[in-house]
Amino acid sequence: MREKANLPIGIEDFGRIRRDGFYYVDKTGLIKSLLEHMAYVNLFTRPRRFGKTLNMSMLKYFFETGSEGTLFDGLAISREKELCEKYMGKFPVISISLKEVEGDGFEGAKRILRSVIGDEAVRFSFLSESGRLTATERQQYKKLIELDNNGEYAMSDELLSKSLLMLSRFLEKHYGQNTIILIDEYDVPLDKAYQYGYYDAMVNLIRILFGRALKTNNSLYFAVLSGCLRISKESIFTGLNNFNVYTIKDVQYNEYFGFTDAEVREILEYYGFMDKYDAVKEWYDGYHFGELEIYCPWDVISYCHALKMSPSIVPQNYWVNTSSNSIIRKFIDRADATARDEVERLISGGSIYKKIHQELTYRDLDAKMDHLWSVLFTTGYLTQRGKDKEGLTKLAIPNREIGWIFEEQIQEWFEWETKRDAKKREEFCLAFEENDTAFIEKCFTSYLRKTISIRDTNVKKEMKENFYHGILLGLFAGMDGWKVKSNAEAGEGYSDICVEVEDKEIGIIIEFKYAEKAEFEEGCKKALKQIDDRNYQELLLDDGMTKIRKYGIACYKKRCRVISG
Repeated sequence: MREKANLPIGIEDFGRIRRDGFYYVDKTGLIKSLLEHMAYVNLFTRPRRFGKTLNMSMLKYFFETGSEGTLFDGLAISREKELCEKYMGKFPVISISLKEVEGDGFEGAKRILRSVIGDEAVRFSFLSESGRLTATERQQYKKLIELDNNGEYAMSDELLSKSLLMLSRFLEKHYGQNTIILIDEYDVPLDKAYQYGYYDAMVNLIRILFGRALKTNNSLYFAVLSGCLRISKESIFTGLNNFNVYTIKDVQYNEYFGFTDAEVREILEYYGFMDKYDAVKEWYDGYHFGELEIYCPWDVISYCHALKMSPSIVPQNYWVNTSSNSIIRKFIDRADATARDEVERLISGGSIYKKIHQELTYRDLDAKMDHLWSVLFTTGYLTQRGKDKEGLTKLAIPNREIGWIFEEQIQEWFEWETKRDAKKREEFCLAFEENDTAFIEKCFTSYLRKTISIRDTNVKKEMKENFYHGILLGLFAGMDGWKVKSNAEAGEGYSDICVEVEDKEIGIIIEFKYAEKAEFEEGCKKALKQIDDRNYQELLLDDGMTKIRKYGIACYKKRCRVISG
């Protein structure tokens, strides 16, 4: 039996994937579509980990002079004989990624940008001796790759701003063929600049760099840019004509970023994992690009890779570890009671209607709360489920993985609320020492109303109880003189929460129950009975606690009941 191809975990170089025989989902149809509907400048915006970088690499390998045509053997584009004959390996290509262009200051970010462009210019070292360039042009090229005494690229700010334009002109003269420019992660420098406070300076530099290379450049054949957000044309693309933008709301090119259902089925069948199809669909499907249902490719590949090593492994959260959740935190910081209710509706499997602003500047993000909804949509935290008659977009959480991310933020959101009133939190905790169940019940209910509740569908009872358990642990955190244990072995089982107040010799035992149908009294009694039946107090008595407080807490949505025993 022929050995199965390895999965390309973390490999975004098309050439390596094809040369080394990794599994590849054929997206070369993008080349044909791009050539048939070509614009002078083409911008694709998609969330992180949806195949943008791999597609940009594929374009480079196809068009670049001297490319390995055999890399495309057997792929869809190889059947387009006329297109391959006319375009494959026929163009000089400048290909850069701005993913690493960041820094806590403008000068540091510029240094990295010089390095990115300088490294790309070095690929064309033959230009320094090209007989098709004038002596002045050869000298100008050498300035692009010249190093300073620290071994870093020495190009001035003015040269940096003209670097892509100059390099494309030199390549066009050398080859007698216009240049293709590929810019991956074009928006990252602006994102980082906004975070670190030098946004205006970076916008000005990128506007000039792009304007010279993409607007008034007779040596340019066409350009492709990719990124996460669609930055306002007025911000960095001023004056560009024949400029096409393809977002997740557009139907064009939607099948070339992410995996379709048919592609996922093919992968699972190839590796013998079709029995995992429903789980894969539940966790990683649910995105809608234009009118097409799309899976996150990074997740599907990562899970299949994990299954090869351990066939019984359950789906994991892969996307969350590769994409910053700072936008969720920013959203939480700005959210009011209305936004909190809307997030609660989303987590419970519902949807909300919002106007989506597709063209934003980073400065716009803080202007209105509604803009953050737009960013959550464009970055993949939410997806579309249609529109209403007024043109508002119906937004929903796409799948279980993203739902998990939202739920994980509940605790952070809650802690942000409660930390604002430390005195009230201390009074709440002391009520457990004093056996004041009425005050505990009143305060805990108040806290629950300030946070967002756990969904009531498709979640096991134990998970719901863990949710309230986690909230109370967050309130107890940092309580002076308290020794707090969670799920500690005690007596004949594991208690939910045990607290030792050593200087007062007070031991506190808390057991949670989810009150089905709001049957609070019964839930509290079951919790207290479990404490007694399993002798949870034994641990506290062994540690020298002389006063034992036992609490049964029953919760349902944003309500609770507390009984002591």
